[in-house]
Amino acid sequence: MLSRWLCSSLLGLVICCSSAAHSTGAQFQIRVDPTRQMGPVTGRLLLMLSRTNEPEVRLQVGWITSPPVFGIDVEQLRPGQAAVIDESVAGYPLESLRDLPAGDYYVQALLNVYTEFHRADGHTIWAHMDQWEGQQFNRSPGNLHSKVVKLHIDTAVQPRIEIDLTEVIPPVPPPVDTQWIRHVRIQSKLLTAFWGHPMYIGAVVLLPRDYVTQPDVYYPVIYQQGHFGDQPFNFRTEEPTENADERRFRERIGVESGYQFYKVWKSDEFPRAVAITFQHPTPYYDDSYAVNSANLGPYGDAILTELIPYLEEHFRVIREPWARVLTGGSTGGWEALALQLYHPDFFGGTWAFYPDSVDFRRYGLVNIYEDANAFAADSPRDPQWFRPQWFTVERAMVRTDDGQTVATVRQLSQLEGVLGSKGRSGGVLANWEAVYGPVGEDGYPKPLWDKVTGKIDRNVAVYMRDNGYDLRYYAQKNWSTIGSKLVGKLHIYCGEMDNFYLNLGVYLFEQFLRTSEHPHYAGAFEYGRPLKPHGWQPMHNAALVRMMADQMSRNAPMGTSLAWNPNQAPAH
Repeated sequence: MLSRWLCSSLLGLVICCSSAAHSTGAQFQIRVDPTRQMGPVTGRLLLMLSRTNEPEVRLQVGWITSPPVFGIDVEQLRPGQAAVIDESVAGYPLESLRDLPAGDYYVQALLNVYTEFHRADGHTIWAHMDQWEGQQFNRSPGNLHSKVVKLHIDTAVQPRIEIDLTEVIPPVPPPVDTQWIRHVRIQSKLLTAFWGHPMYIGAVVLLPRDYVTQPDVYYPVIYQQGHFGDQPFNFRTEEPTENADERRFRERIGVESGYQFYKVWKSDEFPRAVAITFQHPTPYYDDSYAVNSANLGPYGDAILTELIPYLEEHFRVIREPWARVLTGGSTGGWEALALQLYHPDFFGGTWAFYPDSVDFRRYGLVNIYEDANAFAADSPRDPQWFRPQWFTVERAMVRTDDGQTVATVRQLSQLEGVLGSKGRSGGVLANWEAVYGPVGEDGYPKPLWDKVTGKIDRNVAVYMRDNGYDLRYYAQKNWSTIGSKLVGKLHIYCGEMDNFYLNLGVYLFEQFLRTSEHPHYAGAFEYGRPLKPHGWQPMHNAALVRMMADQMSRNAPMGTSLAWNPNQAPAH
């Protein structure tokens, strides 16, 4: 029987060391404080350790640069009942607690709380219900966590450490409307029916100058897509506080500050338009990619048939294709291109920047149709001299501007596997599977590759392609139908040293469009050289708006100005 020789309570954490003769390895016993949670809870329990507490440990856990984190699923965990994280639990970047070097650590635990969904497709699943924070587990209201405590840990001594989850993340304060910014949030009937749970979508609306003082004027609309919470064009009415590194990065990617954009937006000569960013978090990510999918449900339909009609009813925008244009970067770049391709009659043009993979022959560096493994750089397309026999060349996922590998596909797969099982990590790899892929037999997204071995499931890859998520394949397959509706509407930009290798897919998309016939696409591609990273733009946002305004003016019916009064001039 284990004997306790030391127990001391510090800020809700108890350290208990057992005798070495009866120890079973390093072990953390984590309990939910009964005063914080009345009933059993299901979710993902995370243990996090860091050498610093700036920022707070839980806020350091994220994509790429995470400190050691270990995770397990808990099902119907009762308040006061211990859940155990020990040396058998997978971690990142360390594979096990036994690999933790002895030393001083700031320690914190967090429980990402799941909701039960009874979906319309017949599956019942548990996943994190976004609380309008943008699917950020370490900031999501209602999630439980412990206070941070600094400890000396030496797993060779084999301590047992007890942690109490005593803190609850508070609700997100409601956004405040201003002279320029309006916030919209509506319940989607389509998504609520699919998920069997109230589901919401919304938007952040940037108004033009004189919108309030000229109530009879209608405006074209720019849909600028991005991650949850982004304001169109990073709009800010106050001078930002930037350090030297932040300023240099912004200048390197060619984007003005949100405050500089504001000064131009409100000027006399600037084109008048309404700019809108959609908000559509899902139980898997902060963004649905604005399309219908088997795992997420009809988000595309909800945006096109519920959200946009609501916005057109409540804001004075011109309800014509020539007056609706799209833009966005990264996730938003993929959305801006996909929405234009899927709905060529509805939108009047897209300016897509550094979009997520638009050709899955370059899913980052992976060719999901030919490669057998996502982790190992050894495929039929590689030259013979590149195929090592005595070691594995890791396939990179993230690089610096000058090409230095920062993280590999294996590492990011490992991290996401720790943060959430069954595709519930909240990470981009899992979300791509949720958006593009089929539903597995258990109701969760079917993985494109095994997160431990890297083996690619060819059936999942083919499903992604044949269901239209490989945008180059979709465009090429359907060009005879959609091509005539896209002439002059496609403008795509990407840095040649995109940090996530997204330029490679853009090159392949351009190869197709450059040779397109009957009709020729008559759009534009531009690449940032030399060494331009993810986030690069060839023009400031203000210049982009002017470019879009010029195209809308050319496409508008004769005699129609961009900002028009329906009592004075017809829209048609």
